[in-house]
This record gives sequence, C-alpha cells and structure tokens, in this order.
Amino acid sequence: MATQRTGTLVTYEDYCNMPDDERYEVIDGELIMVAAPRRVHQASSRNISTPLDIYVKANRLGEMYYAPTDVILSDINVVQPDILFVSNARSHILVDEGIKGAPDLVIEILSPSTAQLDKVRKRELYARFRVPEYWQVDVDDLNVLVLTLAGDDYETAGIYGLGETLVSPLLPGFALDTDEIFAI
Repeated sequence: MATQRTGTLVTYEDYCNMPDDERYEVIDGELIMVAAPRRVHQASSRNISTPLDIYVKANRLGEMYYAPTDVILSDINVVQPDILFVSNARSHILVDEGIKGAPDLVIEILSPSTAQLDKVRKRELYARFRVPEYWQVDVDDLNVLVLTLAGDDYETAGIYGLGETLVSPLLPGFALDTDEIFAI
C-alpha cells in the first residue's frame, strides 16, 4: 500500500478531484492509495457477499454495497470497505455519491498491503464513527474476526476458523460456513 503524504489535510473535495485511474481512501486527512486485491481476496468477498445479500434481500433488511463504494464518514475520512450493509433504519445515509455516514456493518478482507491499516487504523476509525459491527476477514490465516461496538471501541463477538459457522449479532438468523468463505 502506497501512502501519499502532502503535509496538508486531504478533504473529500480533494478526493473527488483525484484521477479515476487508481483507488484511494482518506483517513484523518491522509491520502492512501489502495492496491488492487488478490484473487483470494476477491473470491472470499464474493463468497461472503452473495449469501449475505440473499439474506438481506429475503428479509428486506436494507441494502448491501461493495467496493468501490465511497463511505463518507467526514470531510477528511472517506473509505471504500470491501462489503457493507446499510439497514432500512439508516437508509437516509444513502446518497448519490455513495454512503454519507456510518453503515451498520463493514467487512474488510485483509490483504498483505492493507492488513495493518484494516486491523488498526480502520478499526479505530469505524469505532469513532459508530459502525455497530465490523468484520476482519483474514484470507491468509483463514479466520474471520467479528467485532461489535461497545462504548468507544470494539469487543470480540467471535473468531471463526475453518469448519466453524460464522454468526452476526447484528443479523439474527444469518449463518455462514467458514469453509465456504475461503473456498476458491
């Protein structure tokens, strides 16, 4: 992951004026270029998003979105989570530009180039902006960490490895076999 440091804060307006030939995120005013994901990343994303989308639609819970969709948390915090869910109750944050506010669920699939960013900075960012549930999908260690917001930080709701069934506190009744997540 390459980081461009300019010495000044990058705003949402600056971000909107960036060339479309690369993927960028802005965290606390720092412009971050995001590398294209690996095949295993994309396969895991599909293997999560397909059953999750089916569940959300069947239960008429809200909307699912996928990268690259801008999540505009503030003027200096714009990210593109791999997968996200916005409930019907929060549908007011759906705007033409993307999502303007905190989604109900954010899922980041860790890549070697983004693992530290996702595990530390984005975890702090999502907690600060009150994202109720955050999943970190580790395609190298073959596990999913499900975090739920508790006060100002996240607590672990579950760590699901191969052969286990992932459940979501946010989405009662949703269950996903981890072997399916990591099948490529």
